[in-house]
Amino acid sequence: MLIWAVVFAVGVYFVGVPTSDPLIAFGWLWLATIAWRNHEPWRTHLRFLRDWLPICLLLVVYNVSRGYADRLFEPHVTELVGFDRWLFGGVVPTEWLQAHLWQPGVVQWWEVVVSLVYFSHFLTMPTIAVVLWMRSRLQWARFMRRWFLLCVFGLITYFLYPAAPPWWAAQPEHGALIEAQRISTHGWDAIGLHGAGNTLNALQVEASNPVAAMPSLHTAFAFMSVVFFLPMVRRYWWPLLLAYPLSMTFTLVYTAEHWVIDVLVGWAYVGLVFLVVGLGERWWDARRRTLG
Repeated sequence: MLIWAVVFAVGVYFVGVPTSDPLIAFGWLWLATIAWRNHEPWRTHLRFLRDWLPICLLLVVYNVSRGYADRLFEPHVTELVGFDRWLFGGVVPTEWLQAHLWQPGVVQWWEVVVSLVYFSHFLTMPTIAVVLWMRSRLQWARFMRRWFLLCVFGLITYFLYPAAPPWWAAQPEHGALIEAQRISTHGWDAIGLHGAGNTLNALQVEASNPVAAMPSLHTAFAFMSVVFFLPMVRRYWWPLLLAYPLSMTFTLVYTAEHWVIDVLVGWAYVGLVFLVVGLGERWWDARRRTLG
């Protein structure tokens, strides 16, 4: 594991974070499972490919199709600005946070934390899924069903309701509706990970759909990664676990990546997914008991 960690750190430093291609991300995680269970025979390690390759291919299809989600309708933005302003008494949270916390040309210590939290989106869910795969196939299957339905709901919404984020609304060519800068990767420079920041910047420009703000899957993934485990841990641990989606919410609003309404809809989608999948699992279990 130490060798794996060193190689991964070197790769992040020189190449960047493995965020755009699920095959690369899961390749790193597969190597981690081999390092962790290096005493197992190769046929055990090859089961990872058997179980995960179809899932990785589905994620690739999701990433590609997400980039075409803004081709059917014009992007929405004015109602998003209006909702956030109405919810906070005439103040747009992104504008307020950047006016009070952000200084052009200066990287504050909290921006390092913000960049790390933003980056965690790309590895948290795959890492949880891989750990569950090694420890409990039943829990892994439960987790994956919820994850993929959440992605499907998000993708459908991207097609039907393309929504622009705050940084998009702040650009002059889009009317300069607010004053904000996209600063989610600024913290990397302060800790010397220029390659990580450059990779994320390139992905934000080239590989993402710029009007896929609604819902915020960044927040939805963070929320789901915590909600899934809440019934399994004692309640005094809940505030610590919930600190992660709350910190992701602050990160996304502060860095002009999402509106507050995007976050709220992302949370609602998590609740809907857990309700739908939970009902489906109970129906399937009852049907199996009836037939068996």
